[in-house]
Amino acid sequence: MKKNAQLRQPTQAEIQPVLNALNTGQLGVAESTAKKMLKQFPNAFVLHNLYGNALAGQNKFKDAVDAFRKALKIDPNVAELHFNVGILLTNLNRTEEAINSYRKAVSLKSSLVDAHYNLGAAYQSQQQFEKAGKSYQKAVELQPGFYEAMANLGVVLQEQGRLEEAVEAYNKALAVQQDAQTFFNLGTALKNQGKLGDAIDAYNQALVINPDYAEVHSNIGEVLRDQGRYDESVKAYKQALTLDPDLPLANYSLAVYLYDSGDLQGGLEHFQRSQYADWQERSLYCLYKTQQFDAFKQGLDELKRSKDNSPFLATLAGHYAENFNTENDYNFCKNPLDFVFHTAIPELKGDSELLKQLLQDIETCDAEEKSQGRLFNGVQSAGNLFKRSEPSFRQLAGLVADAIERYRQTFSDENCQFVKAFPKNTEFASSWYVRMHTGGHLTSHIHEEGWVSGSLYLSLPTNKQHEHEGSIELSTHGDDYPQKHDCFPTKTIAPEVGDLVMFPSSVFHRTIPFSSDDERICIAFDLKPVVN
Repeated sequence: MKKNAQLRQPTQAEIQPVLNALNTGQLGVAESTAKKMLKQFPNAFVLHNLYGNALAGQNKFKDAVDAFRKALKIDPNVAELHFNVGILLTNLNRTEEAINSYRKAVSLKSSLVDAHYNLGAAYQSQQQFEKAGKSYQKAVELQPGFYEAMANLGVVLQEQGRLEEAVEAYNKALAVQQDAQTFFNLGTALKNQGKLGDAIDAYNQALVINPDYAEVHSNIGEVLRDQGRYDESVKAYKQALTLDPDLPLANYSLAVYLYDSGDLQGGLEHFQRSQYADWQERSLYCLYKTQQFDAFKQGLDELKRSKDNSPFLATLAGHYAENFNTENDYNFCKNPLDFVFHTAIPELKGDSELLKQLLQDIETCDAEEKSQGRLFNGVQSAGNLFKRSEPSFRQLAGLVADAIERYRQTFSDENCQFVKAFPKNTEFASSWYVRMHTGGHLTSHIHEEGWVSGSLYLSLPTNKQHEHEGSIELSTHGDDYPQKHDCFPTKTIAPEVGDLVMFPSSVFHRTIPFSSDDERICIAFDLKPVVN
């Protein structure tokens, strides 16, 4: 008799007080009433469900999950309940469990649009962008006007470097709803494609909706800088800082402009205000180049204690040690010229169809030119070349990734942070072509934001007045750093078409001017760790 009593289900009249309390917002009453009834009806699905709703409505998420899971033990085939559990787990930051609940919900009921969307958002938060994209796409297929799913689909496609698809998704979303954030995202995707004019148009559309969107003003400054419109870029940065004086990227970008323009003190002030990216190394750079050596050394020693994986800091520490004949105790990459790697891409040698296609695509692609103050008698492409849709660039990215793996293996036994913390995944932070004509050259510089950098040669001058015309020169000194002597080592490489030269991004490098009428064309890139 006792067993049969436990199996008895409450009648509608018996559960009505709980429903009335829920419907009138008396959540505490609903909770206590349902809890009492569960002692009498422990196997009543409906009571566990109502109890869970009462708890969830009071933000008692953990207890609500327990209540819903007890209901699901009784009937595991209720898709909406798995969905509710997923929402609660998301609120508890138990994302992996939430993903399992959402997946169960859509497996039981594939038409549950919000479950697909929430599953996409959960995958996105875990940086599982491909899976997120599939979930958002399913939500859009089920509900074609689902703006949030369309906009987020653009974001995760952009994260995967699928820029054309991202732009398409953003435009479809914007056809449903005009939104400043989505115009901003569209602008960043277009900028990464090298479509600088279109990027500014998108950013301006964002400002039509929200004129006080400080980040948009800052990004417009970035694009204007890339177009060589420096005065206008400064105005954009300053407008951003008028709206948000502490905006990190605007302070950082303005600082870069100031120190590139020779105002190192102004640059120092804005770097320190930005607290953004490598602002500490950039601040040290300003101190070093203005020969404030005591302040530089103090800051250098402090930063070395807390940061063991900075290529830019390695440049500064190594140059100071060589310059002042002291020990370099920063074990990132003490002898960077030993890590210069000269190899070849066989697919670009001889009568290469890939080489012909690359040269044609460089000639015809719609990537705009980017202003580069260190480049003379030449042009540089904007955007990220390896993330464009042309098959030749995609194929080349794969071949370069293979060469990077050879580079990694060559130096795998070296005991330094450059090798120990070498990026596990090949993510091209940037890639671009450089085309030079007679007299073309790049002045000495490092790639402050890279880990390993490379240059791949597609066309080279042949009529040389001396053997090193058009060659790449690498050194531990450059960029007009303060120089106490001339004993800094250098390495010069005269590449051939199809060759690839890779080196730590901390190494100074320049192109030696050439007098030939032949065009010099290379594709350069930076690899750096993905920041999670």
